[in-house]
Amino acid sequence: MSRALHDVATGTLFGVALNYQGLLKQRLAEFEQPPYQKPPLKPVLFIKTPNTRNRHGADVVHPGHGEILQPGPALGVVMGKSASRVSAAQALDYVAGYTIVNEFSLPEDSYYRPAVKAKCRDGFCAIGPELVPATQVTDPHSLAITLYVNGEVRQQNSTANFVRNIPQLIAEISEFMTLHAGDVLITGTPEGRVDVQPGDCVEVEISGLGRLVNTVVSEETGAGS
Repeated sequence: MSRALHDVATGTLFGVALNYQGLLKQRLAEFEQPPYQKPPLKPVLFIKTPNTRNRHGADVVHPGHGEILQPGPALGVVMGKSASRVSAAQALDYVAGYTIVNEFSLPEDSYYRPAVKAKCRDGFCAIGPELVPATQVTDPHSLAITLYVNGEVRQQNSTANFVRNIPQLIAEISEFMTLHAGDVLITGTPEGRVDVQPGDCVEVEISGLGRLVNTVVSEETGAGS
């Protein structure tokens, strides 16, 4: 994590589930079943707790014990000032800049109720390598996102495929709670998550924002480092 990013992105890490059109389409049949019977009408949010914070170049510990670990490439939106009940038209005025997030997780059992055990293990939210000021990102809704594992492309998508764009997310979330300066909005992971193993080099590249690199290590290696 660069010095500037470390200084600015100090707040709460808010994740948004089901924010890619392809992923939402894949799950539509599930949402038609009881007790939900329809897709979510508002953003599905979860929080990455402070212990999940990780940085560019750091290790991510695989939980082992038969668990499955999946990286989650995502665009991070760093708030520059507090936002409460802001309109979508004004929302981008509250953004300090953008960064890359790798939102590691165990596989999801329910998108309506993201599990703390799956989402909030130590080091499960890598952020970096730097904060790119909002003024330097012409259109945050046309950024290519690529996940590499050991140099091989494993996932590709674009922020053009958001279900809700960034102004919509900020407006809908700030309608019921204040987003503070330094908070990070993790705008969602696309469909096609893959499994990773100890020893894997995991990289997330977003056009114009750089490349976030982390290495998956075994629990024994991580505990001993």
